[in-house]
Amino acid sequence: MKSEDYHSILRLCRKPNLCRRHSSLIILSFFTLLACDGHHEHIAPAVHERDSLPFMTSHGISNLISDSGIISYKIVAEDWNIYTTEPQKWTFLKGLFLEKFDTTFHVEWHVQSDTAYCHANRTWELRGRVVVLNRDGDLFETEELFWDMDEHQLWNHMFMTITKPGSQQQLQGYNFRSNEEMTDYHIDNSAGYTPAKDNDEATGDNKEERASQADSRRALQGQ
Repeated sequence: MKSEDYHSILRLCRKPNLCRRHSSLIILSFFTLLACDGHHEHIAPAVHERDSLPFMTSHGISNLISDSGIISYKIVAEDWNIYTTEPQKWTFLKGLFLEKFDTTFHVEWHVQSDTAYCHANRTWELRGRVVVLNRDGDLFETEELFWDMDEHQLWNHMFMTITKPGSQQQLQGYNFRSNEEMTDYHIDNSAGYTPAKDNDEATGDNKEERASQADSRRALQGQ
């Protein structure tokens, strides 16, 4: 190194403010380079309309649906949305009326609910006010009902009320489970209710019972 260069550097270092300023610039540049070298830009995948919007929407529908080539049920709905992306499903957000047919095309039961979903695994999910009426006239009322079309079962976990036709007898409880025809069912933690007869009905029944007993006695005496 030439003596002139040495003395120039020495004079520069004798200026503390200038040395500190240059040192700070060097350190800042060093860390800036390190930060830029390790920086990775995080970009979320693109959101396509088909990821959140239904593939098809129908309004005011009344359709017969077949299962294995046989017409099995009928659906009536104000709106029907079909999603083809995973998980695939049908949605009926403005209510659903569904009739289930037997093999002779007679109605086994029908159901009405505020909201309904049919998932890709062929399981129906009914929500809101759910009302079912079977062919025997039994009325089922709950806020949740599931129907597995492959296992041929219906069930729920919420409170269920079952009203028998005519007599107004009621059965209430939780964890309802039934066969697909809604004729063989059971319910847990059940409690029954039978309306009491008024005095006039009770008196009439007693008169009929006494008259029947008298007829029976006369018939025996005649023998």
